[in-house]
Amino acid sequence: MSQRNRLLQIALAAFGATFLLVYPLALVWPSGWAWHAGAPYDSQYFMMIVGIYATLGIFLLNAARNPQAHLSLIWFTVWSSVVHALIMAVQSLQSAEHAGHLLGDVPALILVAVVLSVLAWSPGRKA
Repeated sequence: MSQRNRLLQIALAAFGATFLLVYPLALVWPSGWAWHAGAPYDSQYFMMIVGIYATLGIFLLNAARNPQAHLSLIWFTVWSSVVHALIMAVQSLQSAEHAGHLLGDVPALILVAVVLSVLAWSPGRKA
């Protein structure tokens, strides 16, 4: 197994576990992870996001066992993270109460996209 593939496995496992922890992250640092006041369960929107990211987290943990068999999932994670981060960044700039997201989940999503794309991409292989 190549060093790059091993790093991709580690990144998939780390990001998968992090996605499973979105709810507790919102408890610890609400201004960086939650888009509402109050407890995380007070927002139906946030609980929907938690469900989506927990599901993605489970699939990323599964993909960590054999990344090459799950490249479409990896690239979905890359591009959906970029789109999500860009939308959140614009929304954060439009609302002072959401400025904490520029230091929380926006950079986290960009980190996911950059790390996974660098590790999953190889010359000559289609993305």
